Amino acid sequence: MSTRPATGAGSQGGPQTAQPWNRQRLRSNNEWLLLERLRTDGPLSRAQLARDTGLSKPTVSAALAMLERAGLVREAGLLAPERGRIAVLYEPDPLAGHVLGVDIGRARLRVAVADLSGRIVARRDVPNRGRSANAVADAVVAAANEATAEAGLRPEDVVHAAIGSPGVWDESQRRVHYAANLPGWGRRGLFERLAAGLGTGISLHNDANLAALGEYAAGVGAGSRVFVYLLIGTGVGMGVVVGGELQPGASGAAGEIGLLPMAGGAAAPEGSGVPGAPATLEGTAAAESVVRSARELGMSGSLTAKRVFEAARAGDGAACAAVRREAEQLAFAVAVVAAVLDPDLVVLGGGLGNGADLLLAPLEEELHRLTPLRPRLAASLLGDEAVLRGALATALLDARAEVFERRTAAVG
Repeated sequence: MSTRPATGAGSQGGPQTAQPWNRQRLRSNNEWLLLERLRTDGPLSRAQLARDTGLSKPTVSAALAMLERAGLVREAGLLAPERGRIAVLYEPDPLAGHVLGVDIGRARLRVAVADLSGRIVARRDVPNRGRSANAVADAVVAAANEATAEAGLRPEDVVHAAIGSPGVWDESQRRVHYAANLPGWGRRGLFERLAAGLGTGISLHNDANLAALGEYAAGVGAGSRVFVYLLIGTGVGMGVVVGGELQPGASGAAGEIGLLPMAGGAAAPEGSGVPGAPATLEGTAAAESVVRSARELGMSGSLTAKRVFEAARAGDGAACAAVRREAEQLAFAVAVVAAVLDPDLVVLGGGLGNGADLLLAPLEEELHRLTPLRPRLAASLLGDEAVLRGALATALLDARAEVFERRTAAVG
């Protein structure tokens, strides 16, 4: 079982290169080079690959033949130029392997199976009704097995599973820290249980980090130099991507902004943490704090953060005031982040990120009052999909290299 923090968005994996030079290793590197070129720019012909890579046409032909025998590439049609002979186009075979992405939240469990192109072939999105850590882990396994079966696959056909959850993975202790919203999630042995149930190699990642990677790869964060993703739901987390690379920090805890003590030394609200403990951003800006504010301001009945935002959209005064209070708390967090990281973009995501239509204007107004540093603010383009998309992208980085090694070794 692999349990480690997420790699950067720009990591390419690939065959091991630290071994002494030999002809077989050179062929392997050429094959990997061509496979990656086809993945990023394909479909391409032999001649196009030779021009793009600088390899000779005989070398390209031999490498493509090996990749075809290994089931890693396939013909993708014909190219009929105005002059010259018709050329065969090649592309990576997406069915050479599959991956699993998992998003574990307090309220919902999201699971998706994707082929090596990243195309989702099956998924499950179910309420998280687990009353214990073991029950949550077993529910993840059940949802993953259902999705795998729906895709017509066996568990062993899944090459790698990337799992996102609140908290920070501690490799030395083999457990997660700071996952207060998932009781029992930090105990040892839990992820061995997950790996055994899933029947494949797994890696554990902070959910906000995965959301940042997903939003950078396929959302509004694409192209940002210093990009910050705020995941705001039952908890508050943050992922930071600089130059396309995730910044996990020395121990993986970079971005645990929910632990940030609030200004003024106020105590945490009753029922939101350890009695007498200082108020934290998570205790004052997560979903439950919106509900608490709404009640203090006069709303009653069965409330959730979603219902408060719906009432605010309908013009309810107390709900509007609660949303504005939330925006002010978030503005303080963004001001701190801006002073430390100087991001060019801050994205609001997670459950409360769905209320960005109400939050962004008052957040920006308060941010301008607090600091002259003013990063661009935006709503997540991926919404509730960001963590899952980041998990799939991370799983693919591992799986593509592993599938390459397995299949080329089998035919080499």
